[in-house]
Amino acid sequence: MISSVSTTKKIILCIDDDEGILHYLKALLERSGYAVLTAASARQGLSLMTMCNCDMVLLDYEMPEMNGHDLASEIKRIRPELMVVLLSGYDVPTHTVAVVDAFLPKLEAPRQLVAMIAELCNRTASRPPVVANISSDRTQNA
Repeated sequence: MISSVSTTKKIILCIDDDEGILHYLKALLERSGYAVLTAASARQGLSLMTMCNCDMVLLDYEMPEMNGHDLASEIKRIRPELMVVLLSGYDVPTHTVAVVDAFLPKLEAPRQLVAMIAELCNRTASRPPVVANISSDRTQNA
């Protein structure tokens, strides 16, 4: 008997201007069972997001043409239901963390990213942002 269970993978769009980070995220997430699209710029990421039906966007905060706050705000304007996870190796203002569904320092990503994504895939976009277990000096009040 043939099963009619769907095997559709969640699609995650990763946006980062660092090609090494993009390759790492793609390998990590594909090994965890996700389909992954990558974009090396904010503009390219916005274009891909509007052309494909991705389930989540992972984005860097510090990028040359548009920072993570502006990019996340634009993504939420276009698709408010789309989950957005901000990854950063830099201090991130608290008003930026409030725009996204989750924030994770890049140093914590290897240990926590896959679990955080699984958690986000199982909840609604209306809940408050998830912030990884980080010290208060990782975010700034702005």
